[in-house]
Amino acid sequence: MIEVKNLTKQYGSKTAVNNVSFSVNEGEILGFLGPNGAGKSTTMNMLTGYISSTSGTALINGIDILEDPIAAKKCIGYLPEKPPVYGDMTVREYLNFVYKLKKSKLPRESHLAEICELVKITDVQNRLIRNLSKGYQQRVGFAQALVGNPGVLILDEPTVGLDPKQIIEIRTLIKRLGKHHTVILSSHILPEVQAVCDRIVVISSGSIVANDTTDALARNLSADHKLVVRTEGNSEEIRKLLSSIPGMERVHVNREAEPGVWEYFLEAAQDRDIRRDVSKKLSSRNYPILMMRSNELTLEEIFLKLTTGDTYGTAEKYERTLDKHEKGGGK
Repeated sequence: MIEVKNLTKQYGSKTAVNNVSFSVNEGEILGFLGPNGAGKSTTMNMLTGYISSTSGTALINGIDILEDPIAAKKCIGYLPEKPPVYGDMTVREYLNFVYKLKKSKLPRESHLAEICELVKITDVQNRLIRNLSKGYQQRVGFAQALVGNPGVLILDEPTVGLDPKQIIEIRTLIKRLGKHHTVILSSHILPEVQAVCDRIVVISSGSIVANDTTDALARNLSADHKLVVRTEGNSEEIRKLLSSIPGMERVHVNREAEPGVWEYFLEAAQDRDIRRDVSKKLSSRNYPILMMRSNELTLEEIFLKLTTGDTYGTAEKYERTLDKHEKGGGK
């Protein structure tokens, strides 16, 4: 549905977007992430035809946004960070205005009524937009993006400034829309992307640094030879037992998670999968495994590692924690 090839945008000697390429499949929700100034908004503006690219192509449903902008834009519903609503209009007046502006051919009354029902603004359609809460104004913004039933929705920071209840409602709406539309969601709220999106693209300094599912990125960037294990029993005996596993390089008793239950940080040789050995060794002495997990990254940690190189919060976080404990003389 969306195909971006070698998209580049230059402002004089400054390159805002550098040779960016990615695609979004029909019915997919793509999270588009990047720190401030990374080129995220510039890329989205080129996709919507708001600004032109210096080079490269952006195809919307097979249509080049620069060669045939009118046809391409008919396929796009766009919700910028600040909803493009007019406070002096009622919701219904505004949607009628957008309907005429987009020259939609769908039956107006039934089409607009269906949209209002979908985004849950039917009960406020006769109120002035300026008198609505920010959450409802955001819903009106969604409604205008849906007029004409475009195949592609591009949403820029759709939950900024909303309260927690409104954020949950908007996330639910996005997931519902993703069943019938191709969606690109730009957001700085990482849990939002993780909760809603099928795949993420991370852009940094104008270039794409990652393009995959969150789970795949976590697996690829994590240190799989490092485990965190919780088990019940004598901590010193368990530490010695785990240390005897072939390939084990380090066993640290991290903390007492609950009475009698200790958490251990295990580090084996690179590319050495020790999960089965750990399970067999502990079960041989009847030590119950209450938790075992690989040292995988959260989305926040993935984002930091890809865009800044900072891996604090993953294996390095444990290293710093261990150093702190060891210097303090604690376990």
